[in-house]
Amino acid sequence: MNEPLSESEGTFTGPAETHTIDGILFDMDGTIVNSTDAITKHWHKIGKELGVDPAVILETSHGRRSIDTLALYDRGKANWDYVSHIEGLIPKEYGADAVEIPGARSLLASLEHVNARWAIVTSGTRPLVTGWLDVMRLAHPRNLVVAEDVSAGKPAPDCYRLGIDRLGLTAGGSRPSVLVIEDSPAGILAGKAAGCQVIGLATTHSIERIQQSGADWIVQDLRSVTLLSKVVGAHGQIQLEIRHALQR
Repeated sequence: MNEPLSESEGTFTGPAETHTIDGILFDMDGTIVNSTDAITKHWHKIGKELGVDPAVILETSHGRRSIDTLALYDRGKANWDYVSHIEGLIPKEYGADAVEIPGARSLLASLEHVNARWAIVTSGTRPLVTGWLDVMRLAHPRNLVVAEDVSAGKPAPDCYRLGIDRLGLTAGGSRPSVLVIEDSPAGILAGKAAGCQVIGLATTHSIERIQQSGADWIVQDLRSVTLLSKVVGAHGQIQLEIRHALQR
């Protein structure tokens, strides 16, 4: 997690805002769960196998698909069979090293309770995502976009455009109001490029980098995002409250 804010960065004291949206797309690592310690151990293991300093790999791996990271060091291992295998082992081997992001459990449960449109859009593979959701006993989305589903990973907008499509929000003539919740600069850039508003979580990166990526709001964690209600007769729209956003 990040260090306390300096006076020049601002304070998390923004007033409550209410927004009506059509759907929500969540990133996974750093947004729903924090598996930094587990991922660090994973890349140390893989780094030794590759003969590459794990610190070098970790400098650029967060928010990036493993297949793209591996292609930098050993193109022979940059294939989905290998990536799915090694990522599927992470929750099994390092499950005790992950924690849920504060507020994630209650927010996901509340969205499921009202049958809201939400999905997870992640740079991880399906075995990694479902493995973490099982280990953490968190709600599973009906819609999921994983690394294997797109040819270009974040910061390309492909994954979030596909997420919007899988929520069933691209058939109408009007532009849907879709909220992306992300922690990484690459993910924030991808969400913005897909035409979404983005909440940036200050869980894994500096405030400066999140701001530079163009997040519309910056909050400490998911305790600042609350489902208020499902809008009656509004084709599945929901009302969310965003509070304690960064103020400068």
